[in-house]
Amino acid sequence: MDSDERERERASVVRMLPAVAPRKLAKVPFVELADGRLQGVVSSGSDIARVYVSSISARDHGLGCSTNNNRPCGGLRGAYPCKHISALVSEAIVQYGIDQVARYLRVEVPEDGHLIGALNPVHEPAPAAVVFSRFLRHLAYLEFPGSTAPIPELQWFPATTGVTR
Repeated sequence: MDSDERERERASVVRMLPAVAPRKLAKVPFVELADGRLQGVVSSGSDIARVYVSSISARDHGLGCSTNNNRPCGGLRGAYPCKHISALVSEAIVQYGIDQVARYLRVEVPEDGHLIGALNPVHEPAPAAVVFSRFLRHLAYLEFPGSTAPIPELQWFPATTGVTR
């Protein structure tokens, strides 16, 4: 391991992958591949004050969509994805690339590139609170001025140097 790699391991930042293409954040302001799901926050098409937390589980392609206060999406019908899930998948492909999203969801990329068609979905409600909370935390970081200094609230992570057990 060279010194650059050691220095990166000691840094308190996570290496971010650049977006494949610029995203429009108005419709899908938050998308992530985390907790065994493709999940994110999708704006409502009819009410500017409402957002939906949509997800697809990687293991069994469980579809979940509800408002941030856990009211079910009226467009999600059993194993048929709603427009929020379709928007989430589209923006995830822009953010991560179709190959990475397909690999995470454990499907083959179809010839037509329509990833939702490759899923074998089931209806599986997922808790919205955790995803929505993470989204709000990301929004809070936008309020901080740009800096390379450590962020105090993240200093609870244990240091890797000088620690004896």
